[in-house]
Amino acid sequence: MWFNKLIASLLPLMPKSLVWIFSKRYIAGKTVGDAIKVARDYNEKGMVVTIDLLGEFITKLSEAEKNKNTYLNIIDSVQKAKVDGNYSLKPTMFGLLIDKEACYNFIREIVVKAVSYDNFVRIDMEDSQCVDMEIDIFRRLKREFPRNVGLVLQAYLKRTPGDIDDMLDLHSREVALNYRLCKGIYVEPAEIAYKKYEEINSQFLKNLETMLKNGIYPGIATHDTALVEGAFKLIEKYKVPKDKYEFQMLYGVTPALRQSIVDKGHKMRIYVPYGEQWFAYSTRRLKENPKMASEIIKALFVRG
Repeated sequence: MWFNKLIASLLPLMPKSLVWIFSKRYIAGKTVGDAIKVARDYNEKGMVVTIDLLGEFITKLSEAEKNKNTYLNIIDSVQKAKVDGNYSLKPTMFGLLIDKEACYNFIREIVVKAVSYDNFVRIDMEDSQCVDMEIDIFRRLKREFPRNVGLVLQAYLKRTPGDIDDMLDLHSREVALNYRLCKGIYVEPAEIAYKKYEEINSQFLKNLETMLKNGIYPGIATHDTALVEGAFKLIEKYKVPKDKYEFQMLYGVTPALRQSIVDKGHKMRIYVPYGEQWFAYSTRRLKENPKMASEIIKALFVRG
């Protein structure tokens, strides 16, 4: 354990060329062309994707506008390539913590572009300082584009059941709410977030059950076998049709579990991150899961 944490802390100091040897297992590449190639491969295997340009917590609104223009070009390129997938984005990449209204307008332009192709944009949930603002942006966009926008909810946050209840006013059987439900990745204080594995898993399944009971469309985002099995039981309990939910996984993670879900006939969406900001993404993922350190050592020093 201490060794893994040590490697995690040293990773940002390593040469990027070495870190890339590890990172390329979890990142589609540095260009939209790389992401499209990966996405097509998943499509051929019967899976859909969500494309995500890496980057977050910018410091200048000029960066936000650049990111917005990049996303508009991404959507045109991906749609032209006839990829079966949608798009994910992080509001801090568009200036959420600098100018919330400007952020909303940038994201709205991206949603409008997606709507022009009858496609869909997922608003990622970030750390606790962002949650209320991101829910507010989602609310505004959901009212205007009810079929084309979704949100991420984090099971480890103690507020999430209340957030699900509070947003039911946006929900109808005809135009269901669409959430990606994940455990949560940011380091939050115990006052607002569950810390123990068993507690987080319990909350995940409780939140998922609430969604399934109410006809909300969940993206069941997990690599935890226990949660996958728990989801299967809830899907069976409520006799949920296979077009009313999907499973979601990160690119490069738990491929055997992923394939087992697909083999059972369930829809699978792969989160495909790419971009020049891959280094920050990689170091953050390792801090979230120091157990990956042993894989890095193998990737760096083991051949064959």
